[in-house]
Amino acid sequence: MPKSKVRKKTAYTPPSDRRTPVKVRAAGPSHPIYKIVMFGLMLLGLAWLVVNYLAGDKLSFMLELGNWNFAIGFALMITGLLMTMRWR
Repeated sequence: MPKSKVRKKTAYTPPSDRRTPVKVRAAGPSHPIYKIVMFGLMLLGLAWLVVNYLAGDKLSFMLELGNWNFAIGFALMITGLLMTMRWR
């Protein structure tokens, strides 16, 4: 069987119309207040759900909210969890 021809590849040359890359400054650590708010929201959501289960029928404003208490508690916790994605 005959041997196939070997082709030479040309060296890659980037297009000349592109600009030079700009270095982005690395972001520093998060502010301590950010961490306090983040963990505070997660704990507040957990506390809201615990209070709803233990004393929801004794508190008039929680009794009026009904099943919206679950939405409020989970929304607070999820907001805190979403904040963890920007935490450095």
